[in-house]
Amino acid sequence: MAKPETVSYEESRKQRMEENRKRMEALNLPQLSLALKTSSSPKPSPMKRTPKPKAEKQMVVVRRSSRVANLPAAPVYKEMDVVERVVIPRRYSGSTSKHRDLSNRVYASYEDRMDAMAKAEKLESDLGSDYPTLVKTMLQSHVTGGFWLGLQVQFCKDYLSKKDEIMTLVDEEGNEYETIYLARKTGLSGGWKGFAVAHDLVDGDAVVFQLIKPTTMKVYIIRVERKA
Repeated sequence: MAKPETVSYEESRKQRMEENRKRMEALNLPQLSLALKTSSSPKPSPMKRTPKPKAEKQMVVVRRSSRVANLPAAPVYKEMDVVERVVIPRRYSGSTSKHRDLSNRVYASYEDRMDAMAKAEKLESDLGSDYPTLVKTMLQSHVTGGFWLGLQVQFCKDYLSKKDEIMTLVDEEGNEYETIYLARKTGLSGGWKGFAVAHDLVDGDAVVFQLIKPTTMKVYIIRVERKA
């Protein structure tokens, strides 16, 4: 009986490798393996984009055509109340060349001021109620310096004009002095200085005003006691 031919280890290994290769080809494994390697290879990182620098904003003058640029800006109109200014004619101003010596101002005492006011109020009562009246005690601002005479607000609202007027003051001798009555400020302005200086009014004198016409007031003066 003949002995079977012995197959070496090396030949057996090569035979198994050949059989495995054929099986892989039959299953299309080589192509799959190649595709897997290709897909698993690291992709190159995308190039980083350098951010664009932000444009700096500046305020610039918008260009206009030379014809428009040289034109003046369009005027803006606004509605306003027009107040007619009251002016005293010079010949009726009652002005005087007499000046006050402000360095020798004399201030009335409280007692003397109240005494003059009491006499003025007594005179006001004697005048009756036929015409509206008011009493004012004179201060330094009324008879020196500013020469502004503020009247009682309620009296002005009740009896005087709602607009600026020329107010005529008539003294006890019948002399007339025209002053400017300012309705918004409820007082006498221009012309009052002439009346005050002409009648030598001083601090502490009491003055009674009697409205005998819409723009005419009779004026009575009660002198404060003047001490040497």
